[in-house]
Amino acid sequence: MKNICIIGGKLQGFEVTYLAHKAGMRVVLVDRKAKPLIRNLVDSFQCFDISKEPEKLRKISKNVDAIIPTNENLTSIKFLRSMKDELACPMLFDFNAYYVSMDKKRSKDYFRSLDIPTPEDKPSKPPYFVKPPCQSSSIGTSIIYDDMGFKGLDPSMLIEEYVEGDVVSLEVIGDGRNYTVLKETKIHIDDTYDCHMVTPIDNYPEFRRISYELAKNLKLWGIMDVEAIDSPQGLKVLEIDARFPSQTPTAVYHSTGINLVELLLQAFLEGVQEMEIAPEKNYCIYEHLLLDGGNLKPVGEHLLSQGYEYVQFHVSKGLEIFESKGKNSVFTLISWGTDREETGKMRLKGMEMIIEHSQTNP
Repeated sequence: MKNICIIGGKLQGFEVTYLAHKAGMRVVLVDRKAKPLIRNLVDSFQCFDISKEPEKLRKISKNVDAIIPTNENLTSIKFLRSMKDELACPMLFDFNAYYVSMDKKRSKDYFRSLDIPTPEDKPSKPPYFVKPPCQSSSIGTSIIYDDMGFKGLDPSMLIEEYVEGDVVSLEVIGDGRNYTVLKETKIHIDDTYDCHMVTPIDNYPEFRRISYELAKNLKLWGIMDVEAIDSPQGLKVLEIDARFPSQTPTAVYHSTGINLVELLLQAFLEGVQEMEIAPEKNYCIYEHLLLDGGNLKPVGEHLLSQGYEYVQFHVSKGLEIFESKGKNSVFTLISWGTDREETGKMRLKGMEMIIEHSQTNP
């Protein structure tokens, strides 16, 4: 049995833990918080600050096969980069690629250097899409419909043309020489531009080509996801994030059978083989639902992360449910089947189970 250590106990950490367990791996969580969100889903939890007690991380590295940073705290990432060569196991993270992807201005310059289509900066007329320069979540994003909306706007914010269309995503894993592009997914966005659902979509050759070029020219040694708008004017890349993503890897796993944690470890230990098209095994719906007054409504992952504890609620063939306990419970519902109809039936079954539980346990 392989053992991995994750550093960060929120949603990225959950994603790695979920897939690691599917691969029969054991997960050790390190977090400086005494009660991180996923503490009861991992196999072992150690509470300490890596920057203050690095010797503890060195000791852990002697007993695990790999370490995966699962947070986006820049201080933590910088510290891990400074000590990665002191560890007894590989750190599955491309710090050079992350340096490009963490800054949206820097990454957009990178897109332009490769003639990758991307939304226009500082367009001459509204609507404008505004987003912070250094966050991969939806926090701080907004649409401005007239120039009055710029009043009081932080000057560091990025101002782009607003592009209508579906938000699509692709993961790429590389070993510095070979780059495998995984499965296309659609990111379903709520009113706050946060993701509340992920579903697989059909093979998209142009998106796969662009994602491959972005990884190849970075000489990616690790994992990266590419997010784009599939607009009537064509594909426009929004951003890249060279870290383990949340939500989409589970949808990829259930729709293709490919485990991104296994593949990432393989990239560092053995290398990866390039793949033209990801296999289609099942249809999968991955979503977050808020239980409010006995009703379920879709919500983004930001609300999910505000809970105090994340636990498994139900597991059966074709259906898994996790609950983020808080002021109002938020449920992660993962349903899959051989086609959309079968998956829809499993999804409905899961929703009925949650509502029935809320009625019998008010």
